[in-house]
Amino acid sequence: MLAKRWRSHEDPEAAHRLVTSHLRLVAKIAMGYRGYGLPTSEIIAEGNVGLMQAVKRFDPERGFRLATYAMWWIRASIQEFILRSWSLVKIGTTSDQKKLFFNLRKAKSKINAIEEGDLTPEHLATLADQLGVPEAEVVSMNRRLSAPDSSLNAPLRSDSESEWQDWLPDETLDQETRMAEKEEVDERKELLTAALGELPEREREIIYARRLQDEPATLEELSHKFGISRERVRQIEVRAFDRLQKSMKNALRDKRLAVIESRVE
Repeated sequence: MLAKRWRSHEDPEAAHRLVTSHLRLVAKIAMGYRGYGLPTSEIIAEGNVGLMQAVKRFDPERGFRLATYAMWWIRASIQEFILRSWSLVKIGTTSDQKKLFFNLRKAKSKINAIEEGDLTPEHLATLADQLGVPEAEVVSMNRRLSAPDSSLNAPLRSDSESEWQDWLPDETLDQETRMAEKEEVDERKELLTAALGELPEREREIIYARRLQDEPATLEELSHKFGISRERVRQIEVRAFDRLQKSMKNALRDKRLAVIESRVE
């Protein structure tokens, strides 16, 4: 009667009575999710949200009890809350991962797979078969459940001022390396500019258009510009590139010899 009143007339009093009369069902279901390190009060609150969704969508004409229908909504709401809150890293994005997250521990206890670290090949194959998921998914989720989030600001020991983040390697380049790389790039730019200046004008234009632009010009475009064939453009490009390389190598060799001679003196 209450469900029909809500569905037909959206009577808030009827919806209120339906929700409050099933709060013990929410608490009972929530007690089954106490092993995830989250406050029971928050789990129950999320279950109540699922119950309200169930009442809103319940159709009494289908012949099911509200408690039977609401149970699925309550569990879904609680599970979504746990997946959002259990780890800062997003988890359980696929149906297989959700199934593993909520069933892996129970399945491991049934086959006595309580060893630390990775599962044995036999246990891994058994769990993957029982849960109907790939073995790689089982390995990944088992590692996630075995090593929950930890703060990098946590001290190494209770009597230590050092934090875990102090032991993380710095993979960025140090200042000396960055300066050396910058100097090398600047040196190569200077050598390239000087080598380009030694090329004839047409070769310089062709090598720049073909090798030094973000969108290189085609042989067809350059053949029209200079009034020569595409094959001739290609030959000039190859010759100019060879001259450019030789000029830069010779300039670099002379520069290094000069540095060595200055140090000897």
